Amino acid sequence: MTRRFHVDPGALRHELVLEIQSGAADGLGGRDDAWMPVATVFARIEPVSAGQTFAGAQDIEATTHRITLRHRVGVESGMRFVKGARRFRIVTVRDPDETGRFLICQTEELP
Repeated sequence: MTRRFHVDPGALRHELVLEIQSGAADGLGGRDDAWMPVATVFARIEPVSAGQTFAGAQDIEATTHRITLRHRVGVESGMRFVKGARRFRIVTVRDPDETGRFLICQTEELP
């Protein structure tokens, strides 16, 4: 018997816009990357880690978050969540207890 994942519904209080990247040819051999909204969802945002690395002669800061939301078909890595000026790139998506009730997304906050 597997243990059921529990989330207090009141914890899903952050309103986020789920977006997908839709690139189109720019006519010059490149792509014009645009983000299109897919849905507005309510979720819990939990900071997981923060770190700093040095690359390309500059410091690069990385902050990861765990975002929990009600199950929704079509959420996948490469998409992103937006909350105001904040952007969270989805790295992984999983159903914590495989019941189809919730999704947990590991994300990186974009600068």
